[in-house]
Amino acid sequence: MAPVSDAAARLATRVLFLVAGFGYSCWAPLIPLTKARLGLDEHLLGLLLLCIGVGSILAMALTGALAVRYGTRPLLIVSGFGFAGALAALPLAPSVLALGINLLAFGATLGALDVAMNMHAVEVEKRAGVALMSGFHALFSVGGFAGSAVMTLLLSQQLATLSASLLCGAVMVLAMLLATPRILRDGGGVGGTMFALPRGVVLGIALLTCITFLVEGALLDWGALLLTQQGLFALEQAGSGYIVFSIAMTIARFSGDFVATRLGDQRTLLVGGVIALAGFAVLLTAVTAPLALTGFGLIGLGCANIVPVLFRRGANQQVMPAGLAIAAISTTAYAGILVGPACIGFIAQQVGLTHAFWLLAALLACVPASALWLVRGRPAAA
Repeated sequence: MAPVSDAAARLATRVLFLVAGFGYSCWAPLIPLTKARLGLDEHLLGLLLLCIGVGSILAMALTGALAVRYGTRPLLIVSGFGFAGALAALPLAPSVLALGINLLAFGATLGALDVAMNMHAVEVEKRAGVALMSGFHALFSVGGFAGSAVMTLLLSQQLATLSASLLCGAVMVLAMLLATPRILRDGGGVGGTMFALPRGVVLGIALLTCITFLVEGALLDWGALLLTQQGLFALEQAGSGYIVFSIAMTIARFSGDFVATRLGDQRTLLVGGVIALAGFAVLLTAVTAPLALTGFGLIGLGCANIVPVLFRRGANQQVMPAGLAIAAISTTAYAGILVGPACIGFIAQQVGLTHAFWLLAALLACVPASALWLVRGRPAAA
């Protein structure tokens, strides 16, 4: 088979990130309809949603191990098409047990795709010799907007959930058909050990990624409540903060590769962390709605390129095979999204939500504080 060109591999990677973001966000508009169809209460729905996280975490660890042995290409193909099928099958679940199994499959294929596409992105970036990771991650955000919008539009036209899911799944299949022949054929498979515990710098990177994802999860789950408790927004408008955060993050990621090339990874982490901390300060001391939204925007701008840089550093270290390192970082980060918001709720119950967010800012301060240790000197962005 002829080798894949750099341009083709970049296109494939962009499409893979779009597919992941699109498919994941398609599920959100289906949640209330699924809840009503199966007569679920909030407690049972929460347990079912946890199935997505459990499936993802299990698949992430396994994917890194398999990628080290067999390469990313077969994993990307299986997980990408499997993810489309899992989305299409969600409305077919006739019972709570069946839905739980479907959600496990949905989470597992998403987790496998997430690890494999990040490994593929790292390899594409290395071959290109320029920073590309932020742009790839930006397309996940674009896919997220698109998936939620398309699914909402289809359902608003009174289309059945199964028909809407099949149409969205078909879009993902077409995208995978575009990407598949352009996926690198020699990426990732190097043999060697298939399992290793994160250690050294990989453990540090994983914890920093977990903190950054925890911030994102906390803003999603608790940001609106914070704004209403501050008396700055009515309940119906409190989601504006996360919208501003998401838009700022997407914009910053599209410019992130240019920033990383100019500043280097160390300064990108340092500047991004400081901007995000400034955003927390503005948000938590805001006395007007525009100031609070400015805080959300600054946090989005600051956090946007931290995770792409951390993934790049995880792939470039010499302590562990890149595949196992990316899997460890992804798994730890996803655990932060799952467990973190619940921990914020527990802390808020003890000391108040504002103080809980100050503690979150203190955790995020670990990112700029660790920049010098994590990236010695000023290495190239790629």
